[in-house]
Amino acid sequence: RAVLGGGRVPHSAGSRASIQTALRTLLAVPWPSQRDVGSALQLLAVLQWMFSFLLLGDTTVGRGMQRVHGERFPWILLPAALGWASSPGAPPGFAGGRRLPCLRRWTVWKHFRDYFPVKLVKTHDLSSSHNYIIGSHPHGILCVGAFCNFITGSTGFEELFPGIRSFLTTLAGNFRLPLFREYLMTGGEAGTAPVLRPAAGLFPVTRRAIGYLLSQKGTGNAVAIVIGGAAESLSCLPGVTTLILKNRKGFVRMALRHGAFLVPSFSFGENELFRQVVFEEGSWMRSIQRRFQKMMGFAPCLFYGRGLTSCRSRGFLPYARPITTVVGEPVAVPKVENPSRELVDRYHELYIHALLKLFNENKTKYGLSESDELHIL
Repeated sequence: RAVLGGGRVPHSAGSRASIQTALRTLLAVPWPSQRDVGSALQLLAVLQWMFSFLLLGDTTVGRGMQRVHGERFPWILLPAALGWASSPGAPPGFAGGRRLPCLRRWTVWKHFRDYFPVKLVKTHDLSSSHNYIIGSHPHGILCVGAFCNFITGSTGFEELFPGIRSFLTTLAGNFRLPLFREYLMTGGEAGTAPVLRPAAGLFPVTRRAIGYLLSQKGTGNAVAIVIGGAAESLSCLPGVTTLILKNRKGFVRMALRHGAFLVPSFSFGENELFRQVVFEEGSWMRSIQRRFQKMMGFAPCLFYGRGLTSCRSRGFLPYARPITTVVGEPVAVPKVENPSRELVDRYHELYIHALLKLFNENKTKYGLSESDELHIL
């Protein structure tokens, strides 16, 4: 109760004053700008993507443990058994798509694109009357350019190449794990084939799966393959462009069998996203990496990027570096059911020539110097 003349403020009046002071303090705090909000959304988009790949790494290790210890520890085989059972009639790696179009058009992929940013450049038209195998180079650490351009559609692939449907292939073993496989296939389109129903996004990089796309889905299909694969990620360094390609000829043989044109593509900036400790060929650490790759299906790389709270700290997130994926001129390929080794070698050389031409004509436009060369191993 207030005391007259005592100078005391009624309790209710004091509460109102405190609330007003708090509101004034709150309103005085600067609200985040539109740019700050956009940056935060971009960071969250990359974070969820990195989490998915880390999960993928865990499941891949689990596959390796199944191979090595399955007989000794049969419980480790449970995830594979569940994966097999949830796709009756289809061996692992050939599971079909369960289309969720909203996931392919997810707004998060636009924020993901803008974080780097990623850009797609067309140099030549692709005709919907042909099928194509697109070679995606380089692998980098996590194939950001290939994923963003050929899966999400956020860079406008369908607008740049009207009538062309893009597919990106990945390790078939990734489709063996029940939960992660469902995530991979949500970009797919449901089909009626009893054994193989292709996904419109990620797809197993197997002869059977790629052959289905190039022979049973009409024309206008573009199957992107990261040809260098896991082995190429071991030589991923900023300023150094090394591709594993000389002895990778299976994609050329597939192109000849189905008459699919070969298209080179190169993602400038892919190798700038992380810093990696690269061990020299012949060293015991490189030997361990090679053995691990053969056993597990992926190469263990020692790399780091930026931290979550600051781009100056170290962490597992990629650096924000521009990536420009340039799609080159198609190499016309005839349809030969049983191509000879000489014919495969010939078109393999033509593909390498087209890739070198693409690289040399665009390197100075997208961050490299005139003296930079493309090393092919």
